[in-house]
Amino acid sequence: MNASSLPGYLDLTPARLLDALDAVGLRPDGRLLQLNSYENRVHQVFLEDGRAVVSKFYRPGRWTDAQILEEHGFALELAAAEVPVVAPLELAAQDASTQVLGEPPTLACRLVEGERHRFSVSPRCAGREPELEQADTLRRLGRFIGRLHEVGRRQPFVHRVRMDPPQDGQAALQRLLDLDLLTPHERPAWLALAQQALQAVAAAFQRHGPLQMLRVHGDCHLGNVLWRPEGPHLVDLDDACMGPAVQDLWMLVSGDATTMRMQFDQLLQGYEEWADFDDAERALIEPLRTVRMLRHSAWLAERWRDPAFPAAFPFFGTAAYWSQQTTQLREQLELMA
Repeated sequence: MNASSLPGYLDLTPARLLDALDAVGLRPDGRLLQLNSYENRVHQVFLEDGRAVVSKFYRPGRWTDAQILEEHGFALELAAAEVPVVAPLELAAQDASTQVLGEPPTLACRLVEGERHRFSVSPRCAGREPELEQADTLRRLGRFIGRLHEVGRRQPFVHRVRMDPPQDGQAALQRLLDLDLLTPHERPAWLALAQQALQAVAAAFQRHGPLQMLRVHGDCHLGNVLWRPEGPHLVDLDDACMGPAVQDLWMLVSGDATTMRMQFDQLLQGYEEWADFDDAERALIEPLRTVRMLRHSAWLAERWRDPAFPAAFPFFGTAAYWSQQTTQLREQLELMA
C-alpha cells in the first residue's frame, strides 16, 4: 500500500492534533483520549482551563465545507430551540496556517505539511445508552425526536444529501461490484438476492408515493443517543440529511415483529406530542433496513484501505460474511413481502 492510497489524516499525530487545537484558541494540557469513530478521527482533549472538549477531524473528501457548515448550523438551530444536542463550539484562528469558516465560525481548516485538515470542537457530554426496558424510555425518545423534527421542518438543507433509498441501494450494490470484494462461491446467490431485494425496495417506495422530506439526523440509532439524568441528548449529526421522518425512528426499535410494533407505538406516543407522523411510512421500515445493510457493506468495502477497518472488522469480506449477508437478504425479502 503506498502513501497516496491512505486517508489524509493518518499523518495527524497527537502532537499535531494538540497544535491544531491551540491554533483555534483552545490550550490543551497534553492529555487526549481517542474515541470510538471509524469515519472521522475523534478525540477527547483536556484543556489547561480544566474543561474537556471533543475534537473531530473530518475524513478528507467525504463532505464539502458547505455540507459540514450546514450540519453545524442545524445543530446550533436545535440547541437554540432547546433540543438537547451537542453543538460545535465557536473557534478563533490564532495563526496564519489556520482559518475558521462559518457564521459563527465552527469549522477550522489547518495546513500541515501541505495537507488540509478540517476539524470542529464540541463540549464533552457524558451519558449512557438508553435502557429500553425501563418504562417511558421509548415515549421520551419519541418526544425528543418529535422536537428535533419540529425544527427540521422549518427549512430544508441546501447542500447536504437528499435520501433516495431505491437509488441509494442501487449505488451501494454497484459500488460493491466495482470493488470486487465478493468471494467467488458466494457471489451468485448474494447478487441474485440483492437485486431481488432492491426490486422490492423500489416497489415499496413506489406504492408509498412522494415522501414528506425534512431535515433528519439520518443515523439515529441508540449508540448516537446519550441518556442523561434530564433525558436523551443527541450526538453525531455527521449523517444529517433530507429524509422521511421514519428514518429517525426505525433504528430505535428491535426484536421480533410483534415487539417492534409495540415499541414503535410507544415511540409514536411521544413523537406525536410534537409532530405529526404519516402512518404509511411504517411500510418503509424493512425497505430502509435492506438499503442500510447494503450501504453498510459498501461503506466497509470503500474504507478497506484504511488500516483501522481490517483491524475492527476482520470478518468482512470472508466467505462466511457474504453467506451471512445472503441469509439476511433472504429474510428481508420475506419481511418486505
